[in-house]
Amino acid sequence: MTPDQQAEIEAARAQTHQTLRATAPGMERHLYTAHPVLDHGFVRVIDYMGDDAAITQAARVSYGRGTKAVSNDEGLIRYLMRHWHSTPFEMCEIKLHVKLPVFVARQWVRHRTANVNEYSARYSILDREFYIPAESDLAAQSSTNNQGRGAALSGEEAARVLDWLREDSTRAYDHYAAMIGEEAPDGAPQQGLARELARMNLPANIYTQWYWKVDLHNLFHFLRLRADAHAQMEIRVYAETLCQIVKDWVPYAYSAFEDYRLGGATLSARGVECLRRMLAGEEVTQETSGMSKGEWREFIGVVG
Repeated sequence: MTPDQQAEIEAARAQTHQTLRATAPGMERHLYTAHPVLDHGFVRVIDYMGDDAAITQAARVSYGRGTKAVSNDEGLIRYLMRHWHSTPFEMCEIKLHVKLPVFVARQWVRHRTANVNEYSARYSILDREFYIPAESDLAAQSSTNNQGRGAALSGEEAARVLDWLREDSTRAYDHYAAMIGEEAPDGAPQQGLARELARMNLPANIYTQWYWKVDLHNLFHFLRLRADAHAQMEIRVYAETLCQIVKDWVPYAYSAFEDYRLGGATLSARGVECLRRMLAGEEVTQETSGMSKGEWREFIGVVG
């Protein structure tokens, strides 16, 4: 972060306000703090609303006497998560400031159940900051998954890729800066091209920033997909950082989410039938399961 941004954060954290609203002690510790992600990115909490008690309060208003058999808040939250109730979790909201590479942002924004306001390269000048992966994160295309990684690159091959990434990023930004008249390398004329046009020359690994506000139900959906081991690493590390924040914010809800969503598994009707046949002692194969090869591979990955 820039010194100005850090000073702004420290000033905000130094202020305290008396309030009558519910607060979550775990989340209070995260307010304004920038959690570093990747080489130049971060996640920080700007504001939040609600806590575990807000979830159970909303559920009891909605369902009345039907929840009185549930003896405590944690049990009720686990019940709500187990049975896929959504509206009680929507009573909690969080607003985040996120700095991330553009190609990660394009994945992230596919989750359309949030409010987003992004840094505008039409009005402002983007920083000279690019995501350059660590050598250990470079990998070839997977031979079995069209949207995944395969064997790791190393040695001269990895070094060549990293050199290209750095050189191309630097060259693109030099031209961008020259076009908008910020910098004129080698005495080139300052053309003063409109920023909204000059930005199209920038690579997808340049960093952008946005404010992202979302309710807890939709945040859990985001985390279920993006904190999964199959998600792309560059967005997964953001999701994993958010998991730690949410765990401190709503510990009962996060524990239920971790149990039923992150650590749980969903079986199709055919999968349940095959599992019952296996438990009864029958030898079930892909050919006798009624599943495709892909379905069978995923099923075996769950049941072992």
